Amino acid sequence: MKTAISVPDSVYAEAEEVAEALGIPRSQLYARALEEFVRKHRVDAVTERLDAVYGPDGTAPAAETPPEDGAAVESIRTLTRHDSW
Repeated sequence: MKTAISVPDSVYAEAEEVAEALGIPRSQLYARALEEFVRKHRVDAVTERLDAVYGPDGTAPAAETPPEDGAAVESIRTLTRHDSW
């Protein structure tokens, strides 16, 4: 896909130097730069969604404390004492 863009003269000049140093056409340099920009922002979006769930400090929201295993087992025994399995 062809497209036309406007960039400041200083950015254009630097891009020309980088493309020449890498030995690639200017259009390939711009395509690579755009790919990298898009990829970075996708990662940022994923990070934002994870932060919304876990918080920026990376800790998960506090879950309810499960009952003691022994108490849970005893409760099940009591509830199912008269069941015929």
